[in-house]
Amino acid sequence: MSTSAHTTTVVTSPLRRMADGTVKQIHPFTGTEVWTVPGRGNRPLDVVPAHDAAADPAAPEAHCAFCVTRLRETTPEKARLVRGGGQGDDDEGGARWTVIDEVSPDALDDTTPEFRLFGNLFEIVSLDYWKANHGYRISERAAAHQRAYLASAAGADHVRALVKVRIAAAKGDPAAVDAMDPADLAAHSESFFGGCHDVVVARRHLRDGATSTDRHASSGTLTPDEHERFVAFTVRAMHGLYRDNPHAAYVSVFQNWLRPAGASFDHLHKQLVAIDERPVKAERELDRLAVDPGMYNTWGVDHAADEGLVLAVNDHAVAVVGVGHRYPSLVVYSRSAASEPWEHTAEELRGMSDLLHACHAATGPLVPCNEEWHTRPPGVDVAMPWRIVLKWRISNPAGFEGATGIYVNTIDPWTLRDRVAPRLAELRASGQIASMALGDEIRRLPDGGRGMLRYGR
Repeated sequence: MSTSAHTTTVVTSPLRRMADGTVKQIHPFTGTEVWTVPGRGNRPLDVVPAHDAAADPAAPEAHCAFCVTRLRETTPEKARLVRGGGQGDDDEGGARWTVIDEVSPDALDDTTPEFRLFGNLFEIVSLDYWKANHGYRISERAAAHQRAYLASAAGADHVRALVKVRIAAAKGDPAAVDAMDPADLAAHSESFFGGCHDVVVARRHLRDGATSTDRHASSGTLTPDEHERFVAFTVRAMHGLYRDNPHAAYVSVFQNWLRPAGASFDHLHKQLVAIDERPVKAERELDRLAVDPGMYNTWGVDHAADEGLVLAVNDHAVAVVGVGHRYPSLVVYSRSAASEPWEHTAEELRGMSDLLHACHAATGPLVPCNEEWHTRPPGVDVAMPWRIVLKWRISNPAGFEGATGIYVNTIDPWTLRDRVAPRLAELRASGQIASMALGDEIRRLPDGGRGMLRYGR
């Protein structure tokens, strides 16, 4: 099928049910073709750990390198978010939250971080890439953090140990690190402080009170207030990468939950990776947007309303079942007129967070999933809404997909709606998610829930 044929199909019929029950989908923005064949979705979705052990709920967590008792196994913290402190702001429950930037090595144990921001020890796009291809230099703020960190004996020991890990992983001789002078150590650790691949890690590995190691703390097990802080802290980090790297054409923000979805650790975290060109998918989307500026309302939300696929709505966001995704997907759209996440008001950020949190909670902590943020690239002068896609990684593309370019998604959009909608109602009734409109309440909204996105207005 040619590109023009894909475009025609997207405009006329992105979602069709065939006579035998097969559902054919075309992604309305990228043209990805997906089929759902009857019967292939009749399988358990939860991934139950093969091995679990007893856990002492009163013991400090030390299950992986992201746990708060193992702070020195990750790179120096660019920032941490803590409860309490003399500055910061309060959440709805009156709790004070404070950001501590450029955490010093001698202060690592002074506070308990609810969320931490640090550089990825093994970058997807390395600092050397940015330096060699763009002449990039780390910011003066990052350089000052590095100088102060290495001037401390504790900081130098921390950094030296991490450089050994990286050199050993590259099949080098970690013993050579002991002979490095300060200048060499600084050169080998510069990316820890000013690299462009960051990680945001949550405090909990297991849920509070867990008595076994299979009770992982996921996005959906956070409180709505905690989840709001997780999202806002990540938005702040995303803005920082764009601020510090003028060569960044796009910052990819994503979350891999559980190993089948690509997570190295079953510990809640997001990643941010700056790249020097726009993704091909984004370019395709921009081409379509130039022809149809209203496509996100038309094909993202209005089409979902027509098909009964709108799941939840609040004043600042709308959650729908996605169409044309390789995996069963829930999509949260911002209703803000602002395109950039950091230009959202606190209330708009909270609206996005609440619906994303609800989608995670309805998914459950045992379903492997990817959370993908889609945002307007720098330099684009047409409005785009911020949207977040939550993909359930419950199948593996294989030979058929590679040979045909048609992906088999085992759960069609209506079946996914029927799985998620009752769970959202249960969670709202029990107070585990924030207030939002669900089900028939959405259909009673003005215009039946159509035209809800305000981007470009």
